[in-house]
Amino acid sequence: MLRLILRILAWLRGGSLNLLIVAGVILIIWGILSPVGTVIWWLNQSAETFGIKKNPPEILPSKKGNLEARKSSQLNCYIIFLPGVGDFSGDELTSGEEFFLKHLVKSHPQCVAVGDVFPYSASNKSLGGERLLAPFWRFAEQAKSGPIAGDIFIKIRNLWRFAISLDYRYGFAYNQGIANAIIERMNAQSPISVNSQQPLKVILIGTSGGAQVALGATRYLKEWLKAEITVVSVGGVFSGENGFAQADRIFHFRGTRDSIEDIGGIVFPSRWYWYVTSPFNQARLQGRYAAALSGPHKHDGDEGYFGENLAADGKKYVDITLDKINQLPVWSEGASD
Repeated sequence: MLRLILRILAWLRGGSLNLLIVAGVILIIWGILSPVGTVIWWLNQSAETFGIKKNPPEILPSKKGNLEARKSSQLNCYIIFLPGVGDFSGDELTSGEEFFLKHLVKSHPQCVAVGDVFPYSASNKSLGGERLLAPFWRFAEQAKSGPIAGDIFIKIRNLWRFAISLDYRYGFAYNQGIANAIIERMNAQSPISVNSQQPLKVILIGTSGGAQVALGATRYLKEWLKAEITVVSVGGVFSGENGFAQADRIFHFRGTRDSIEDIGGIVFPSRWYWYVTSPFNQARLQGRYAAALSGPHKHDGDEGYFGENLAADGKKYVDITLDKINQLPVWSEGASD
């Protein structure tokens, strides 16, 4: 069966129109059925694991662990990076994104970076891990730099998951899955200290659709970790509902040449200022939400927020972003007070 699929894909690669038509049909069908996969995955999890009974995930360490060892640790901060909708997997960071995380941790040694969460899969699986459509997604990934823009299909697919995170029917399951994946990868990077003498900080940095997924996971991270949660949107597209009531601080950066970032403020009524009772506007009025220009950034690419081209002032675009985030009042103790 797999061999037959691969032959069909090879044949389609010879005709761009055929590929576009077939891929379009597949994506529409897949998008309609995509919530089913989330629900099935959800039903396979235990109630306790995902907090239905108000218990934290089983992966969190026991409070009876080595308390002295945890007291001696200087680590009290996790930086979680959630990429945009063009990614194929959780470990596909661009060189600019890797540079950004490396230097952010270098500036804040009390923090550890987590850059291997795939925000477009509740089970944190790459597109190559989806058994039925894996050959197609691998083909689309390989075609990114070819005559067919395969990344368009990946972006459309991930936008469906972005929509599930927003959906009032399925979002609770999807967002809990992402929160669980975040905690799992946090614990893998450095064991979480639930009894630390210093308050635990979780700083979620999301770009493009990753900002919305970060906000969706915030409610559950707050409940399970009892941590100080900060969400940093870097050119993010998000609604004004999920996460705004639970996050301690939310910061949003937008580039002067980013035409995609504006979409969230236009299409989501909860972002409109006249809707004063929305979680977004409540956070804004309470001073927990702030927006600022990041610089001459585009939404993505070499001149995007994590681009490595030089801007007019001679600095790399990623360095401009890094400087802005380093100036946020979240790195010192009591930053959320």
